[in-house]
Amino acid sequence: MVDRSKFYIGGTWVDPKQRRTIPVVNPATEEPMYDMAVGSAEDVDAAVAAARAAWPAYAATTREERVALLTRIMEIYSKRLREIGSAVSDEMGAPLGFAERVHAGAGLSHFMTTLEALKSYPFEERMGATLIVREPIGAVGMITPWNWPLNQVACKVAPALAAGCTMVLKPSEYTPTSALILTEILHEAGVPPGVFNLVNGVGPEVGAAISAHPGLDMVSFTGSTRAGIDVAIRAAPSVKRVTQELGGKSANIILADADFEKAVGGGARHCFGNSGQSCNAPTRMLVPLSRMDEAAAIAAAVADSLRVGDPRAKETETGPVANRTQWDKIQRLIESGVSEGATLTAGGPGRPQGLNKGFFVRPTVFANVTPDMTIAREEIFGPVLSILAYRDEDDAVRIANDTPYGLAGYVSSGDIDRARAVARRLRAGNVNLNGVMNDRRAPFGGMKQSGNGREWGRFGLEEYLEVKAMGGWGE
Repeated sequence: MVDRSKFYIGGTWVDPKQRRTIPVVNPATEEPMYDMAVGSAEDVDAAVAAARAAWPAYAATTREERVALLTRIMEIYSKRLREIGSAVSDEMGAPLGFAERVHAGAGLSHFMTTLEALKSYPFEERMGATLIVREPIGAVGMITPWNWPLNQVACKVAPALAAGCTMVLKPSEYTPTSALILTEILHEAGVPPGVFNLVNGVGPEVGAAISAHPGLDMVSFTGSTRAGIDVAIRAAPSVKRVTQELGGKSANIILADADFEKAVGGGARHCFGNSGQSCNAPTRMLVPLSRMDEAAAIAAAVADSLRVGDPRAKETETGPVANRTQWDKIQRLIESGVSEGATLTAGGPGRPQGLNKGFFVRPTVFANVTPDMTIAREEIFGPVLSILAYRDEDDAVRIANDTPYGLAGYVSSGDIDRARAVARRLRAGNVNLNGVMNDRRAPFGGMKQSGNGREWGRFGLEEYLEVKAMGGWGE
């Protein structure tokens, strides 16, 4: 039974410095499920002290010792996949099967790819008479969001452990349980006391304390661009490393020679996946001007076919969005699309028919969207697709890059060389061609206001390492 009344500091479960709780609400019912303890700056101080005390010994562990530790973690994690999936489904609304298979599976996958990278990573190399070594950066603060709870936690915790770092984690207050289960897994696997610490709480208190703490050498943050800016400002006085995976407004360019039924339909399904709550969702679909009506009809058919409802029901394909604040924002943006003149071809404001409670959103498609409209500029973070027209390939690239974001891009074409050429022109950290999904060994992260740094695999491991050059080492 997961204990939500305590924090994990120094290898033990401890009471908060102050007794305060907030309810965790089921987004499908709008009903509180349980109360969760929330921390303060004092709790962060205790966690940072534990992390700093544990760092010298853990940083000195061998590659082989860390390989063995990650292997044990994966073995225990595998036994609790269904439990993790159930927690994610209840707390953020993902359909149960999807939560077990994809959400929980993503966390395990990051431990697997990190382990693969760790086994062969060159921590030392010679450059003439200089020895170049890559050492653990130190004690790391981690702040993670609610939309992919275990995915975002695991892609930070796994490489930090592999690098030899210690850490303090604040998971989202909307989805705490999966992180608490992971904490139990790490404890059972024998992570040394103080190497991993967890303090639950809200961003303005615990998140702010982690960002500003002079005892941390790095902060890894995933969340909104607005919050990421705040993290960077608070971290600046201590000149700690800050890595950020932030918002997105990713363009999906469907070239004229693409298989339209496949490319448009697949792009729409990807946009609506996870109830539209993915930072790299292809929310701006760009199609040739002459084929706007065709694309709109295909995307609308996908939206209308989705079965929205109880995340625990086997037939459900789309659950609710995670919380009231998000639901209200999505409704406001859908209404702005209507008022600014976009063509509503599926969905619209309000809940789907037959659902009178819960944070459910109608999968929505807007056609004839122009680049200046609010729904083409702002990250909606819900199941809302905007379809924009382009005149030619150059126009498509210009529209795709006309955004402050740069997390992901998508290109579909019947000619792979043409798709590759367009992909090279997109200002985005990740570009996927013809519907091929991300490889978790490849780097994930954004350009511009979508963040800095890269996660996943070898690239994620390197974020937690410092480079030292020792000249005169000898030939």
